[in-house]
Amino acid sequence: MKLKIFNQSGQVSKMLLVLAVVILIAAIIVFLVIKMAEKPARPISEEEETVQRPTYEQTLYNLKFVFESAINKGNTLFASDVKSNSYSYYKTNLTTTENFIEVKIGAKNMGKINIEEGSWNIQNIIDSEGREFVPLDDYSVSPWLPEKDLCGSLLKPAFDPTPCIKIYEVSKDSTGLKIRVITGKENDPNNFEESNNEYESALIDLIVTQ
Repeated sequence: MKLKIFNQSGQVSKMLLVLAVVILIAAIIVFLVIKMAEKPARPISEEEETVQRPTYEQTLYNLKFVFESAINKGNTLFASDVKSNSYSYYKTNLTTTENFIEVKIGAKNMGKINIEEGSWNIQNIIDSEGREFVPLDDYSVSPWLPEKDLCGSLLKPAFDPTPCIKIYEVSKDSTGLKIRVITGKENDPNNFEESNNEYESALIDLIVTQ
């Protein structure tokens, strides 16, 4: 009788062991099926890896350029919007077939000594196709610019950014606008002439608003 009970107990243990193995195998199969059904992670393309984030400030030596504003004035600069007191009598609108864009870039001296007058400026607007748009000459747009032109002025250490404001005539088809900022090598005005190739430049992205 004891032998029979022992045999029955052994058979039950074997059955439990077999059942445990079956359950384990089933669990592994279910896990593998679920993993195979999952969508693979989308590979990152080379194009995505090389996309650059917008840059709204650039530092060249001790001079930090900061984007402040870019306003699309449409195709007309209205006489009613004249800023300069010297042209308060001005009654003539200025028009274009494209868009006028007013850009303001701040320049801040991050160093410990003055950055001399005539050692920095802002230059052309560049669109996503590489087309360049030069700032309009002071004479034609001076009524819509501040009374005092601070572009390229002396920068004292740690002062608030000095605004440089210019107006450009830009194609209505242009997108992805950037502006080139420039300073002489080591922020030295003697190195500011483009002809001697000692100047430094960088691009700042523009957020154009209406």
